Amino acid sequence: MSPDLWMLVVFGACLFLGMPVAFALGLGGATGIITGLSPDMLATLGTNTYNSVAKYPLIAIPLFILTGLIFERAGVAASLVNLAQSLIGRRYGGLTLVAVLVCLIMGGMSGSGPADAAAVAMVMLPSMTKAGYPRPFSASLIAAASSTAILIPPSIALILYSVMIPGLDLRALFAAGLFPGLLAGASLLIPAYILSKRNGWEAPDAESDAERLSIKESFIKAIPALLAPVIILGGLRSGLFTPTEAAVVAVTYGLFIGAFIYRLLTLSSLLDIFNEAVKISGIVLLIISLAGIFAWAGTTLGTFTRLADVILSVSDNSLTLLLLVMLLVLLAGMLLDAISIYLILTPILVPLMNHFEWNPIWFGILLAMNIAIGQFTPPVAINLMVTTKVANIPLEQTFGWALLFMVTMFSALLLIIFFPQIALWLPQYLGYSTT
Repeated sequence: MSPDLWMLVVFGACLFLGMPVAFALGLGGATGIITGLSPDMLATLGTNTYNSVAKYPLIAIPLFILTGLIFERAGVAASLVNLAQSLIGRRYGGLTLVAVLVCLIMGGMSGSGPADAAAVAMVMLPSMTKAGYPRPFSASLIAAASSTAILIPPSIALILYSVMIPGLDLRALFAAGLFPGLLAGASLLIPAYILSKRNGWEAPDAESDAERLSIKESFIKAIPALLAPVIILGGLRSGLFTPTEAAVVAVTYGLFIGAFIYRLLTLSSLLDIFNEAVKISGIVLLIISLAGIFAWAGTTLGTFTRLADVILSVSDNSLTLLLLVMLLVLLAGMLLDAISIYLILTPILVPLMNHFEWNPIWFGILLAMNIAIGQFTPPVAINLMVTTKVANIPLEQTFGWALLFMVTMFSALLLIIFFPQIALWLPQYLGYSTT
């Protein structure tokens, strides 16, 4: 076999055997180096792993992971839910609107879908169950809505994408993700409202504890939480701080409101949060570092270029290949996490993007939206695993609902494919470079 095939076969076999993605990438890359270059070139492993993570923008990733955990435990989700419930009131589909809105706002604080899914599910599931919503439906909706965190700025996945495409403006990526994220959230509300009205979930005349809270009272309590995305995104827009510095500001602000405003963060809980953040960050950075071996081997051997040529040989039609790429990324999203998908597929897809002159900002948002759909689509469905654990139900009970939301969110993706300005208008209006 050729070195290309050896590298890909070893990588695929490791994944099939259940090996963690990070080690599968490292072993696949090492195999390519041995078979295609020279065993002596294994001396580059240390340099490649170091160079993969020794990038200033990547500092934002562990900081935003920490931010998500802090906001999850600080009572932010509960205050946002109370405000949304008091504003929307009791009506068919009212709590579904609350859940989606809170997921969108939480996504503007942490950039992490699983963290948002856990925080919102713990607050919303009891209320939705009491209002008559089936637990599998509620768990699926929250899992789907929390996946928009990958689109709503600040997004950890978009940070990584900007690092992998030299010269890309991360602020433009963040701005481009806002309207597609809102569109994805809105696409979930249409079936949720229809189903709520058809099945009589959350009847308007039913009594609700949330209605006892005045709008003024709930708004005052939610002000610190509402200020979080304003501070983060406002600081980025004004140029007051860079995305990496924004992550530091977000952590500091989260610690402040959690300890002194909502008073739910204690020293022991902080130690648990820091411990969990270190574990998650370590996993993410390990994947990135070992993926550096795979990326270097694939680039040096020309593997990624040849794979791109194989895809190009399927068709010379831009739209046909774009839809095929979207299907490929969607399938990958059902099996792998967002970080791994970006690291594995981006080197293959960049030649296609350059060949057809697809806008890199728009293309990055399409990738992110596909990965977002994969986060709640079985068999892996990391967000769905989180919400079903909170709901204490088997994952299998949610498959039908998850499929429904996958179809509706994919329709939003098609709109962005055919109308790129949905993603590109805001960064262009703000004066950011979109090329």
